Amino acid sequence: MFINIPNNVQFIIDTFYNNNYEAFMVGGCVRDCLLGLTPKDYDITTSALPNITESLFEKTIPTGIKHGTVTVVLDNENLEVTTYRTEGNYLDNRHPESVEFVSNIKEDLSRRDFTVNALAYNNKEGLIDYFNGIDDIKNKIIKAVGDPNKRFQEDALRMLRAIRFSCQLGFEIDELTYLAIKENYKLIKNISIERIRDELCKILISNNPCDGLNLLKDTGILEIIIPEIYSLVGYTPLCNNHNRDVFNHTLNVINNTSSNDLILRLSALFHDVGKLNTLKQLPNGHCYFPGHAQEGAIICKPILSRLKFDNTTIDKVSKIIYDHLVLDVNYMPTDGEIKRLLRRVGSENIFTLFELQKADINSLWDPVPFLKKVNYISDRVKLILKNNEPLYIKDLAVTGSDLMTHLNIKPGKIIGEILTFLLESVLDDKNLNNKESLLEIAQNFL
Repeated sequence: MFINIPNNVQFIIDTFYNNNYEAFMVGGCVRDCLLGLTPKDYDITTSALPNITESLFEKTIPTGIKHGTVTVVLDNENLEVTTYRTEGNYLDNRHPESVEFVSNIKEDLSRRDFTVNALAYNNKEGLIDYFNGIDDIKNKIIKAVGDPNKRFQEDALRMLRAIRFSCQLGFEIDELTYLAIKENYKLIKNISIERIRDELCKILISNNPCDGLNLLKDTGILEIIIPEIYSLVGYTPLCNNHNRDVFNHTLNVINNTSSNDLILRLSALFHDVGKLNTLKQLPNGHCYFPGHAQEGAIICKPILSRLKFDNTTIDKVSKIIYDHLVLDVNYMPTDGEIKRLLRRVGSENIFTLFELQKADINSLWDPVPFLKKVNYISDRVKLILKNNEPLYIKDLAVTGSDLMTHLNIKPGKIIGEILTFLLESVLDDKNLNNKESLLEIAQNFL
């Protein structure tokens, strides 16, 4: 079996062999090559000790030298090189107490998480596979190396990684590995929120995000990391538009998203979380959720903050959820109303909002009239943006200085009030955005 090795990786491997050391590309990059995928990065493992690695290459960074990892810099590319090692006891279900450098690659591969990642390759020795990783790739199986309970007790993050690899690759999780996740799921509490968030994001932007969310639910992990979403499981009020429980409705909406965009997928995940607090029952037994979009926009903020998302992401998701609901298909909004929506959501988020609305609508009994409304608003937004129609105070044909000069008023709060009033007028009628009309409106306002 031959794998094409990038030039910089080959140079590092050759350098080690020319100095009587072994070296292989290892782990996920080998797996991806076997799957016909382009690896995002290449890891290299070697029999040489870290100080030897540092001495053999002109530019290195001691990235994790305590654990045997040195970053070699070639042509502005960073490549991690790690000495063969075994690991001591794990004291916190994440980090080994110590590492021991070894000279045998089999010992190094035996400490890795899954068989599909316990692979090594170079053109000299060929493919190294001690744990049947090739067969598991062929059979599309995620299986722990050795005892899965031990692997997850060593590093509880591996449970999330198993689910993430399953989603990314479209693989099934081996039964014993899956049962070990269910057995050890509470250990996820010992993992940092940042690591959990990163794996959750990779699950959401994979091609199979709903498989991942179902696995998180079924193993118990979801209840720990996002209890608010877990609360939607089995929450099945009788509604006019859909009778599936809100969790499965959420999965359906995520499935309907056409883009692996994180903001869109996060918005879809949390879009109906506000239904938990807004349930109202009609006399006929049917339910509705007045204000659930606005409630969801409020609820999602502390959840995303708890998961350590940045403020920009939190703001975008909240704004999108706030306006995701499409009502009254018999009424088409005015351009002024559409511009106010555009201002609330932001031009950078508005088309993501439309994508979420369409995904939500396509899970309803009769999506057609709702889709017509979204498409109408989307077309109007495109035209408004194309024509650079005024949306903000800075777009007005007058400034605060103009107001003070022409109306003979002094600086103060009144200037902002006038400009705000002028903008409201212009949002409803773009033709008013000329100096003469605006000054006349301002005079009348005073």
